[in-house]
Amino acid sequence: MREYLLSGNILAGEDFDLVAGYIRIRDGVIVEVCEEAGSVDSDAHGIVMPCFVNAHTHTGDSVLKDPEITDIASLVRPPGGLKHRVLRETAAHDLVRAIRASVCDMAATGTCAFADFREGGMAGVQALLRAIDGLSVAATILARPHPPENVDEVGPMLGLADGIGISSTNDYEEGVAEAIARRTHERGGVFAIHAGELDSTDIRDALELDPNLLIHLTHASPDDLRAVADQSISVVVCSQSNLLTGVGLPPVEEMFAAGISVAAGTDNVMFNSVDMFAEMRFLSSLFSLSEQQVFGMCTRAGAVALGLNCGAIVAGMDASVMVLNMNSHNLVGAKNILRSVVRRARVGDILFRARRAVL
Repeated sequence: MREYLLSGNILAGEDFDLVAGYIRIRDGVIVEVCEEAGSVDSDAHGIVMPCFVNAHTHTGDSVLKDPEITDIASLVRPPGGLKHRVLRETAAHDLVRAIRASVCDMAATGTCAFADFREGGMAGVQALLRAIDGLSVAATILARPHPPENVDEVGPMLGLADGIGISSTNDYEEGVAEAIARRTHERGGVFAIHAGELDSTDIRDALELDPNLLIHLTHASPDDLRAVADQSISVVVCSQSNLLTGVGLPPVEEMFAAGISVAAGTDNVMFNSVDMFAEMRFLSSLFSLSEQQVFGMCTRAGAVALGLNCGAIVAGMDASVMVLNMNSHNLVGAKNILRSVVRRARVGDILFRARRAVL
């Protein structure tokens, strides 16, 4: 049995209330959150916070970092976009190595779990599984048939993957996206889809597929958001990537107002790093949101969207937590702990990170 204590200023519960005390971790699970005025003999002391959940990535395009940004369709739309052409030409061992580097970067920057839209069919799924072998970051694998119309590949992929993640309905011939969604639901897999990234024309079609997860909704109208809320679908926004690619910013404040659960992702590694500290600062500077909302987007909301037992410091949850150094040059003297974490914390402030992968 492995047990240890982490003490200091704890961002506790799903509202991230500040508690001075300690948490007890046993065999990778939080078993106690204790408000304690005195000091305890802990294994690490500082700001105790949940690790990040990066709810939308494309780690395969780690092989193509920082291309010239033209229009998003010519860069990423299947099957002829630049990314897909490069992936077809990339050797399997080079793909695995590039993905592994990005996942290691997630671990180093405080992410415990991520969802990956895994292009390349069964071979793409196997590449990601090889890349994460032995690492402490858990992957929710959302596979994509290759070629995109290969509906028959859905069943075999779901033997290894957690679900299916496809691009816009506008990218498919009539009936193909519907068939993929139906087979995914029949097998009990997660069905996720991009919608509203370039324009709003694919949002209602996506909703008809009964998705578990919607990505982007950059161009969603109030009526669209009400429909999403009525279906209780989680949304993942990728604000920094959307701004870099020129497609605009998602209506995040309106999503919260509509009662939607909103998570955050870094999207394509080819455009954007996987550092969720940077994504959190970006969200805080762009939108009129509370620190609790921003922090929740990057932690608990992502876990809820992916069905994971993490993202908050609550007894019974997986111990996917980290401790920041309150005496670092960056954080020393912070008066509002949560605000300082959201607006200024960075990887160099990490003192300790729990190493259990989320199962």
